[in-house]
Amino acid sequence: TPYPLFPALAKGLTIRGYTLFEIVKQPDALNRGKEYIYNGLRSGALKPIIDRTFRLDDIVEAHRYMESN
Repeated sequence: TPYPLFPALAKGLTIRGYTLFEIVKQPDALNRGKEYIYNGLRSGALKPIIDRTFRLDDIVEAHRYMESN
């Protein structure tokens, strides 16, 4: 989904990306992140969307599907 960049910039919003490696090197940040996700899943605020499932035998096809975006 494209992000409306110019309206966000007009509001003075900051966009910050994170990598997994930045977080796992900081135990406090990792624990806060895990709690956020666990709480969101428990409360229903976070609802994962599972587009498709694959059998383990179809792992190559699964990776191709993910790489195709």
